[in-house]
Amino acid sequence: MYYGVLDPNSPDIPKLRQLLSDDEIDRANRFHFDKNRNEYIFARGSLRVLLSTYLQIPAKDLRFSYTEHNKPYLANPMSAVISFNVSHTNGLVAFAFSRDRKIGVDVEAIRENLEVSELAERFFSEAERQVLREAPATSRYALFFRCWTRKEAYIKARGEGLSHPLAQFDVSLDEDTANALSATRPDPLEVKRWVLRPFAVPIGFAAAVAVEIDGPPSKP
Repeated sequence: MYYGVLDPNSPDIPKLRQLLSDDEIDRANRFHFDKNRNEYIFARGSLRVLLSTYLQIPAKDLRFSYTEHNKPYLANPMSAVISFNVSHTNGLVAFAFSRDRKIGVDVEAIRENLEVSELAERFFSEAERQVLREAPATSRYALFFRCWTRKEAYIKARGEGLSHPLAQFDVSLDEDTANALSATRPDPLEVKRWVLRPFAVPIGFAAAVAVEIDGPPSKP
């Protein structure tokens, strides 16, 4: 696990841009604002540098493919052993890596301009909604994003994105927990295949990482 400041004014932006593939540069150029463009370049270039360190492959030579739900994976021969995931939000970026196991990470800025109660009632499980209903109003936003990042990390690890219904599994909203994944449906045994944990990030953010701990080696 790594996290750091996502700096759109970094002097390393030009060097990191040189590491990107043509399709990544095309995507960067589609951003209207320099800030968003540079954040994408910083995150994607940094990912290449980290993967290059793990695999001893030049960062420029790494090739990415995507699953049907748009989760990136390495297409280079002999690199399938490494799974990775990236999340960034409002000036913070997080990277997660594993060997032979699926992994997902999510980091979110805690924002108070959302109707979190309405979103929770629409997307969260009954157990999670009950915790939020009973929580003091002053802690509701932090609890919502704690829940959201844990659910996002899990579905990203599975490689399904929001095609996996968020109400189909329960996560703990406790601040510190050894495993925040508490129930899975329709298969109750699925919960034993994963570890889902929060990790420390600066005040004003929430973050979680999910990793497969049982089952066959991960595949895209």
